[in-house]
Amino acid sequence: MIGHTLGGLYDRAVQFFKDRPALIFGDTTYTYEEMGLNAARLANGLRRLGHQKGDRIAFLMSNCPEYVFCEYAAAKTGCVRVPLAVLLSGNDHVYMLNQSEAVSLIYHQKMTERVLAMIPHLETVKHFICVGPDAEAVPKGHLHLNEMMIQLEPDWGPEVEIDPEDLAGIYYTGGTTGKPKGVMLSHRAWVYTILIEMLEFEIAWNEVFAYPTPLTHAGGCLMLPVMLRGGKCVILDHFEPKLFMEAVEKNKVTATFLVPTMIYVLLDQPDLASHDLSSLRNVIYGASAIAPERLKQAINTFGPIFTQLFGQTEAPMMISCLPRASHVVADPQREREIFSSAGRPTFHAEVKLVDEQGREVAQGDSGEVTVRCANMMSGYFKNPEATAETVVDGWLHTGDIAKQDQEGFLYIVDRKKDMIISGGFNIFPREIEDVLFEHPAVKAAAVVGVPHPKWGEEVKAVVVLAPGGEASAEELIAFVKQRKGSLVVPKSLEFWPEIPLTNLGKVDKKAIRSKFWEGRDRMVS
Repeated sequence: MIGHTLGGLYDRAVQFFKDRPALIFGDTTYTYEEMGLNAARLANGLRRLGHQKGDRIAFLMSNCPEYVFCEYAAAKTGCVRVPLAVLLSGNDHVYMLNQSEAVSLIYHQKMTERVLAMIPHLETVKHFICVGPDAEAVPKGHLHLNEMMIQLEPDWGPEVEIDPEDLAGIYYTGGTTGKPKGVMLSHRAWVYTILIEMLEFEIAWNEVFAYPTPLTHAGGCLMLPVMLRGGKCVILDHFEPKLFMEAVEKNKVTATFLVPTMIYVLLDQPDLASHDLSSLRNVIYGASAIAPERLKQAINTFGPIFTQLFGQTEAPMMISCLPRASHVVADPQREREIFSSAGRPTFHAEVKLVDEQGREVAQGDSGEVTVRCANMMSGYFKNPEATAETVVDGWLHTGDIAKQDQEGFLYIVDRKKDMIISGGFNIFPREIEDVLFEHPAVKAAAVVGVPHPKWGEEVKAVVVLAPGGEASAEELIAFVKQRKGSLVVPKSLEFWPEIPLTNLGKVDKKAIRSKFWEGRDRMVS
């Protein structure tokens, strides 16, 4: 039935907004009808290769319109997409392709060298389909996706019966602790996610949405909500401040999704004021915590146009939300509290905070965020043990530690695995990082636990100074001590030229910790 599956939602957008522009990529524009025709051609191509419902098809593509055509085609044929982040290592890609038992790999021409190096290590991939303008450069034995779209007929062929509980995709977690886990998400989970996003994020009719973050991750989740409102999707193949600002100006972009580090980069651009970004009415941000002081700076710069999301792959994006209206707070003290929060649970999410024994904690106390919601994962692919550890009695254990106030606002204290245990006390780096960000000389900060012979771990801060900023380690340590007390104060502080980031723009705590735990059997003490 239309609307109950991802393919049904795509069909609905094509049916209703046929002649409108759907995808804009540089100087190229595709209407909704052209998007549908290209997806139909690809669906025929998948059938000719022998693909059947349930086959896994991996995508290794930077942002491009073809990514959307492939997603649409996979959804309609009942194939299961496996998006791969292009910035991961070849070893990661080999593991994910083998673990998911992918039958085909659709890859961007930019990744050709990587793909050729992986082929000897792949166990199940039979078909390689290359995306890119140069058909002559496609390796021998590989198909050219763009040629397929030209040669094949644009009809959908026989309708594939897809149940809402059928898998739509397998999405691999970051793998910062052990091997990545393949999160299984059904059509049901995605349909709920999309409808919740439309409501909670206040997606407008005729929205013009820019996508500078990878479509393989959170950015791609926000495409169908825009299409179902007849909007335009402005695709950028990567994030670069000048490129982004020019795209906003040229296309009169009204909304976008950015991770906090991207917001920081924009705020630090010396020529920011020379670009007209006044069309922006909604900047959705998330995927990692934002520093309250920098959020305030962003609101002072761009206006009250920000919407925060909190979620994870296992419950895509939508556990809680801090809407634009909640970013406007008259009382300065309450403003700082709200800016430190992750908003309130979305209307479909039942949230409770629990202790190590799974008992609900008292209001105001820290506990692990657990959630029961309509868009939860079906489990981890071929990993029932991890599934059983994560989903207990129907509740998804997120691994995030939070507090909740009387008004229902959640305050993410830290990731459970990032918690520092020093002398038996639990210390949450996020609280210390937020204080460091308040200092005017601090541009970026990260706090980790480092080995200590007596206490097991001690608190270590790594700081990047703002341009022209001056502060000593002693001054910043005293600054934290004054605000948070001696228990959590960093025992040492180093100045680095930059904070390492993961491929998704999150602070790479694993990379920071590895410098201080080098030569040890484990990174706990």
